[in-house]
Amino acid sequence: MKFQSPFIPIRSLFIVLFIFLNLNVFAQEEKAGASAQELADKLANPVASLISVPLQNNLNYGIGPFNGSKYTINIQPVIPFKLTDNLNLITRYILPVVDQRDITGENTHEFGLGDATITAFFAPKTKGIIFGFGPAFLVPTATDDFLGTQKFGVGPSVLVMHQGKGLSVGFIANQIWSVAGNEGRADVNQFYTQIFMSHSFKSGASLGLSSEITQNWQGNTTVITISPNIGAVTKLGDQVVQFAIMPLIPIVGPHEIRPDWGLRAVLAFVFPGS
Repeated sequence: MKFQSPFIPIRSLFIVLFIFLNLNVFAQEEKAGASAQELADKLANPVASLISVPLQNNLNYGIGPFNGSKYTINIQPVIPFKLTDNLNLITRYILPVVDQRDITGENTHEFGLGDATITAFFAPKTKGIIFGFGPAFLVPTATDDFLGTQKFGVGPSVLVMHQGKGLSVGFIANQIWSVAGNEGRADVNQFYTQIFMSHSFKSGASLGLSSEITQNWQGNTTVITISPNIGAVTKLGDQVVQFAIMPLIPIVGPHEIRPDWGLRAVLAFVFPGS
């Protein structure tokens, strides 16, 4: 497998990794650590009433017949709204910025925005089992024909999970169908789910395991990735942040789109007082 020369956005990934590896995130005072664990548990809950802005860096190598490389940074703000004393609306936004080489052909390069995904979860306040449901929208924000679908899409989304102190287990899923857009492009009919489990500690550190499954019904392809992960909640100055790092291990997928290996690093800015 050949490796491409580093391109500029990869630097931000390694900056995140450098900060993560050099911060003593486990050396927290016990009092501060209890608060850190509470934040770690909330961040493991996709419908927690907590404002956060994760920057998810994804790096994949060995894609397709030309051994392509792809770097994607997903900007993923989560903004909650209180509708009633017993019902919150949690809005989640994913805007990808993509830099890829040798994906669409040998010696090719595409850079720009991908399509955005917007999800709104209605989340009742419950005990024991936590659930949320609502619509998911696909918005054609891509700035390059190869980075997007040129389709508007909509469908249902759902979250089911159980959370106790220090332990979070559940899944999040959506199904999106295209409803408008460029008639010359393929329709969108895609199912996505993420199954996750994590355990947090008083220091704010966490260990977890997740699996992402994408089923493209239109193209009849299935992609499955599994990711063990380690994370930590700490502070950079007065700003509360969460770091996480994980390999992206491909399990199932067609050769045309399945990478040989991948790595993900996440830096999330957290606003617990909001």
